[in-house]
Amino acid sequence: MRPLILLDVDGPLSPWAAPRHAKPAGYVEHQLKVSRWGRRKLRMWLDPGHSPKLLALAGAADAELAWATTWEHQANTLMGPAIGLPRLRVVEFPGEPTEWKFPAVARFGAGRPLAWLDDDFDTFPQARREFLDRRGELPTELIAVNPRTGLTTEHFDALETWLRELKTGSSSGS
Repeated sequence: MRPLILLDVDGPLSPWAAPRHAKPAGYVEHQLKVSRWGRRKLRMWLDPGHSPKLLALAGAADAELAWATTWEHQANTLMGPAIGLPRLRVVEFPGEPTEWKFPAVARFGAGRPLAWLDDDFDTFPQARREFLDRRGELPTELIAVNPRTGLTTEHFDALETWLRELKTGSSSGS
């Protein structure tokens, strides 16, 4: 089975917790029109350099990139085009706030190795433990991203290492 690389928006791709006056290097400010907000626009920092890195890593490993964000399908219309990502499949989160994203990701990634870039793995520690337990021996890598910095070289290195180990059969879960 092709491995999955799951992407969250808020935190990894958009460092929402960075100080307003300290935009991280490489990030570009975007004013995004969100339909449910009327005329008000959302300010987001996004780094167009992330797209080529993610696409290259996925391509080299024959992995599938997919959105695992509460923005759901809007990630394909708002964030993806802003940084040059093609349309990606989307994990949908139908009313599961008590367990955060874990049940939906478990269904979406059933039977497939997955690496997941997100800033909120510790929000529901019991749900995270259950998710990892249910995945059993399936290679699973949860790459925690600081929402003050967004994705960094270390995150891309961790993803690349995991994908390389997956190919050679020496990957372990986190």
